Amino acid sequence: MKKSHRKLTALFAASAICVSLIQGCGAADSSPAVDAQTQEQPQTSDTQQQAAEQTEEVSELNTMFPLPDASEESDIFVEPIPSLSDNFIRGMDVSSVLAEEHSGVTYYNYNGEEQDIFMTLAQSGINYIRLRVWNDPYDADGNGYGGGNNDVSTAIELGKRATEYGMKVCIDFHYSDFWADPKKQFTPKAWEGMSADEKCDALYDYTKESLTQLLDAGVDVGMVQIGNEINNGMAGETLMPSVMKLLSAGSKAVREVSQQYGKDIQIAVHYTNIEQADNINKTALNLLSYGVDYDIFGMSYYPFWHGTMENMQEVAKNIQDTYGKKVAIMETSYCYTSEDGDGSGNSVSGEGDLVDGYAASVQSQATMIRDICAAANEAGVMGVFYWEGAWIPVGKADADNSPIWEKYGSGWASSYSADYDPNDAGLYYGGSSWDNQAMFDFEGHPLASLNVFKYLKYGSTAPLAIDYIPDTYITADVGGELILPEKIDVVYNNRASNEQAAVKWDEAQLAAIDTGTSGSYEIEGTLEDGTKTTCHVKVEMLNHIKNPSFEETDTSMWKVTYEGADNPTDFQKKTDDAHSGDIAFHFWSEASMEFSIEQELTGLEAGTYQLIAYAQGGDVTPDAEMELYAITSEDEQTTPFTLSGYANWQDPTIPEIKVTDGTLTIGVRIKSNPKSWGTVDDFTLNRISD
Repeated sequence: MKKSHRKLTALFAASAICVSLIQGCGAADSSPAVDAQTQEQPQTSDTQQQAAEQTEEVSELNTMFPLPDASEESDIFVEPIPSLSDNFIRGMDVSSVLAEEHSGVTYYNYNGEEQDIFMTLAQSGINYIRLRVWNDPYDADGNGYGGGNNDVSTAIELGKRATEYGMKVCIDFHYSDFWADPKKQFTPKAWEGMSADEKCDALYDYTKESLTQLLDAGVDVGMVQIGNEINNGMAGETLMPSVMKLLSAGSKAVREVSQQYGKDIQIAVHYTNIEQADNINKTALNLLSYGVDYDIFGMSYYPFWHGTMENMQEVAKNIQDTYGKKVAIMETSYCYTSEDGDGSGNSVSGEGDLVDGYAASVQSQATMIRDICAAANEAGVMGVFYWEGAWIPVGKADADNSPIWEKYGSGWASSYSADYDPNDAGLYYGGSSWDNQAMFDFEGHPLASLNVFKYLKYGSTAPLAIDYIPDTYITADVGGELILPEKIDVVYNNRASNEQAAVKWDEAQLAAIDTGTSGSYEIEGTLEDGTKTTCHVKVEMLNHIKNPSFEETDTSMWKVTYEGADNPTDFQKKTDDAHSGDIAFHFWSEASMEFSIEQELTGLEAGTYQLIAYAQGGDVTPDAEMELYAITSEDEQTTPFTLSGYANWQDPTIPEIKVTDGTLTIGVRIKSNPKSWGTVDDFTLNRISD
């Protein structure tokens, strides 16, 4: 028996307890469950037969674009993933495309010619299109909420175009009239006032009717998402039993339609915040315990929000090994520029949003997607969907584009959404917050990075070129010497060629820096080939103590000595007893205690230093001895202190310590009575003058 099956056998006992909670779900149970092994195939209606023939006809007429069978020359460098299957999902969510086109956006091919974007996507290696569906994204007067106004009819129109070019379609039911995510899972207007059981019936009917319409129209649906990022609820329900009943109702509808049309439609559930691995595991366990029928555990993985790729892999492997489910990354993305194309702001922009090792560039966008796909493939993940790769600006950044956004729904949200979602969409309506993460430029031309999907398996070559040069950051001590690096890191399109290169800093800008006082500066540097870079210099009072607040796990730089057999000290994690952060050096003992904590510093610049520490505690008798000390090669200075109550922080200070040979030992000594207690925290050593 496989390891995963042994785990599942143990877990199924728990599922029997809860599975009864999802029975009796109104209309979702009024139809008998479909068992493909024991029941006959239902009779196919004329409409269903016609749809099947349409799908077959479309398949015969598809313009197919086979993947390369060897490495190709390109404008981007892509490291190959040799083990990648041709069936690996190379997906993209393009839900906003129809609203974009209605707003006047034109999409082009790689030759600069107008072309159906779905043809361009297929040519670029995309094999799966994901489309979100909202129940009724319109107000009472028929005005769209925005975000693509993605109702079923929109999904049908886009899905047919995707099918025409040989791509399968994933339908992402939000079961809401507008955006659904961990922050909000609003009940569709038509379901307001319903009980959970009544919503079950409505969700079952809605799913079945919508999916039937899609298939009748000839859309090649291969996957259905029942809910979108449903970590904290779905369709206005937050209690676990109710959410599980809703999921089972949706699943039942998909299974029935799947069998009626003779299609293998995979069912996906979709969660996010995978950096919280324990919570994701609990979610998967709940799905098992309540007997929810699904095929794929879908995850959002945005590398700038959701932790490391290694954590993503561990979460995916756990789902597969423990619960026997397939895993797909339903949403991911990365920016190719930090610019804002429509003047309405971006969700990800600026240096603070970038992931180490990747710039806001076309090459880095391609490299990030390649690396996510490689990590996913290594973990057994079945594929990746890029989120909203075509949501580009409508209008120029310096123009008032709100009338177009309002009319066609091509922005994140329109003002008409305020009644339905007043606390989020209704306050922040505007254009696309995703235009710098699209894989088309601001004018609709495909970026070279879009071809990364085509090149994943065999890779692509490109002339060696610099992708980016990380800015240099230097912090200098007030009154100290400023030293800039002679070489800096250079990142190439082929990361294997990364190196350090010599740099020449602007001498005039360097000379203008005043190291005698605090300040911030920028200095331009030039590589030998003329490439420019920047060094950010910050002059401030540096704390020369290592791990001064004990927040780092490694405390080996601190030497603790004590008298007697038992150590009365520890590094205590208790925020209330720390001067800053969560950890402080703590002491307490049933017996008298005598101890010290110190750190030896070397390589200090000659000059005068000031030492400060913070301490608090109590139950100290008058004969207790406590002192802050500093030892140089020439003398020792001490400052006594005492403790007088909880959170009454003392700050013993040695104001002038002369350091001539670069060495200094600092610390605290305490000799105290039994059951006295306290914490020491936040040692600070600043160089205050030459």
